[in-house]
Amino acid sequence: MADLNVKLGPLLLKNPVMTASGTFGYGEEYEDFFPVEKLGAVVVKGIAPWPSHGNPTPRVAEVTGGMLNAIGLQGPGIDAFLTGDHYLPRLKKTKATVIVNIWGKKPEDYAYVAERLEAERDAVAALEINVSCPNVKEGGLSFGTDPKALAGVVAAVRKVTTIPLITKLSPNVSRIADFALAAQDAGSDILSLINTIPAMAIDVETRRPKIANVTGGMSGPAVKPVAIKLVYEASKAVSIPIIGMGGIMNGLDAVEFLLAGASAVAVGTAIFADPRAPLRVIEELEAYLDSHGIASVSELVGQVRLD
Repeated sequence: MADLNVKLGPLLLKNPVMTASGTFGYGEEYEDFFPVEKLGAVVVKGIAPWPSHGNPTPRVAEVTGGMLNAIGLQGPGIDAFLTGDHYLPRLKKTKATVIVNIWGKKPEDYAYVAERLEAERDAVAALEINVSCPNVKEGGLSFGTDPKALAGVVAAVRKVTTIPLITKLSPNVSRIADFALAAQDAGSDILSLINTIPAMAIDVETRRPKIANVTGGMSGPAVKPVAIKLVYEASKAVSIPIIGMGGIMNGLDAVEFLLAGASAVAVGTAIFADPRAPLRVIEELEAYLDSHGIASVSELVGQVRLD
């Protein structure tokens, strides 16, 4: 059987398959389907300094090749996450590898959450910095679409924590390499990409947008070619490892991301159709490696043939 262990900078995982933030709740929701500790990592929904109720409903709609969502970063906030029975205390009992997605409206917000989580260094394997949030100091422009703002957030978090940092990049930029380098130079240990792509859907009978927020983020199989391209380009620009995501539905999709330059992958939208999707991706990836005589999953990373 192939070796599925992966090394992502300072982060060691038993296999390269994790969940995408926002698609797996806080792990508890899926414990009836399989032991969550079997995953490479559980990436929880975004945590901010404050509780957030998210956007009004409806906030999810099925579209061709995927789904549209505008959840609005609903979450319990850092205080409840650290102490609530359904959050970090429960995850600790599972022995799962936990990655916490963090967000805010200004760099100080991110730093505050990171500093609070530093005290849980033994339970939190890494922090994933969501830079697709609006920067209130700059008129609402996303941190992830301004290399300088992105670097400022990463640097602010890096100052207050020793926990490994993952920067989740936005696809809504003209040159992903610039943003990948900005995150690396500011102290990020790992990159993850892509986040969702802005999109809109309209009900032709009511003539109203299908989600209350009017626009949202598109995910699912239709975005996979975009994600593959951006992972490939980012991997050529930086020396730090990459977690690839965007439309992974099966093990072969995961293989494609690995060949493009990702060292690990995250499963998201597929979970809504099949709660066991991340575990199935692990099994199918392992079957691919065995059938092709590949001893270690790391042998696939960046091995796309261009000749």
